[in-house]
Amino acid sequence: MRAKLTFACGVYDRTLPLLTGEVRVADVDLTYVPIDDPRQIFDRLAGGDEFDLAEMSLSEYICRYTAGECPFVALPVFPSRVFRHSMIAVNRRTVTAPNDLAGKRIGVPLYTMTAAVYMRGLLEHDYGVDLSGVRWTQGSINHATSHGNPAAMPLLRPADITQNRSGKSLSDLFDAGELDAVMGTDMPDAMRTNPDLVRLFPDFRTVEQDYYQRTHIFPIMHTVVVRRSVYESDPSLGVRLYAAFDAAKARAWERIRRVGTLAYMLPWMIDDVDEIDRVFGGDPWPYGVEPNRPTLDALMTYLVEQGLIAHPVPVDEIFAPV
Repeated sequence: MRAKLTFACGVYDRTLPLLTGEVRVADVDLTYVPIDDPRQIFDRLAGGDEFDLAEMSLSEYICRYTAGECPFVALPVFPSRVFRHSMIAVNRRTVTAPNDLAGKRIGVPLYTMTAAVYMRGLLEHDYGVDLSGVRWTQGSINHATSHGNPAAMPLLRPADITQNRSGKSLSDLFDAGELDAVMGTDMPDAMRTNPDLVRLFPDFRTVEQDYYQRTHIFPIMHTVVVRRSVYESDPSLGVRLYAAFDAAKARAWERIRRVGTLAYMLPWMIDDVDEIDRVFGGDPWPYGVEPNRPTLDALMTYLVEQGLIAHPVPVDEIFAPV
């Protein structure tokens, strides 16, 4: 009997074939629910049984897993990953180098979000920045609201975090000089009009390539989770889902490499593809645990150091066998 499953996810090139039906999951009728706001997916996923599987914040999943409060099983499928050096904005009047961030006022959508965990980790490990005295302001970057409605796990070590209830966005506070920096998943709108607001790493492409070649870390933001009750009713589902996600990603790469006509509005995509081959030596977006071990191990280390989890767990343990 074919299972009928709902899958909530953004529309990515590597998952699009599952939405169009070009790739199918063996013995599954998959209803793909496209939602381009990840926070909305996470909040709805945590709020009930609306979806059978979905993309989920990797740090949130690990925190729930290690606390024994996780009704999901993760697959080593990673629909979202982003280098984050480019997403640290600073006021150049108060911050001119990474170490200047020590003791400053920094805005962040969510202290516990995966992007922020990786950013703090790279600043501390790669640049020796002491973030222990930072005063964090938490809220949406470009709207005068909170960043979603997360059911976040409590911190195991206190941090100086204030929820932004000013009636202004973090961008507005940044523009007014009330924040020295903003880091997260978007750039502050105020950077378009205030020349003092700049990227900490203006040549971020070069910096991120060097970072990857030294560390083999390509930050993973999201994994794919299956509701535990669904998975346990048929553990073979994990293998079949993984195969379909992998096939969908392969189709996406085939489309990118057809450079006779460009599939995406990227004028220099031919050069980008050549550069990807040089830097990554093949697939820049691998699934599975082993090719992602440096990235996963780094995240586990950062989660412990930053007081989000009590102790590390082997990364092989947190994913279903595929």
